Amino acid sequence: MSLLIDVLSGICLVAGGFFCVVGAVGMLRMPDFYTRMHAASVIDTLGAGLILLGLMLQAGFTLVTVKLLMVGVLILFASPTATHALAKAALLRGVRPQLAHSGEPPSKP
Repeated sequence: MSLLIDVLSGICLVAGGFFCVVGAVGMLRMPDFYTRMHAASVIDTLGAGLILLGLMLQAGFTLVTVKLLMVGVLILFASPTATHALAKAALLRGVRPQLAHSGEPPSKP
């Protein structure tokens, strides 16, 4: 049973690390603010969630697991709220999404 938990934990940790790296590369490669914000949300939800799940599997049923679960719930509620606030603030400031990749920055209205 311990080997199964170790394997599942390792898979979650590696997958979480993979999604964090993919999201970080996406933040560097995406063309505009809104697509970069989407890449950051991938890091928050998938990457951090899988890493927390892997750590919870390693911790077993202890107080550490409860603390990790509380961190996960905080991320679950705070990340979408912060992303929505950023997107709304950007729209109010006049930042428009780039609809087609033309090599030049999007025009301001």
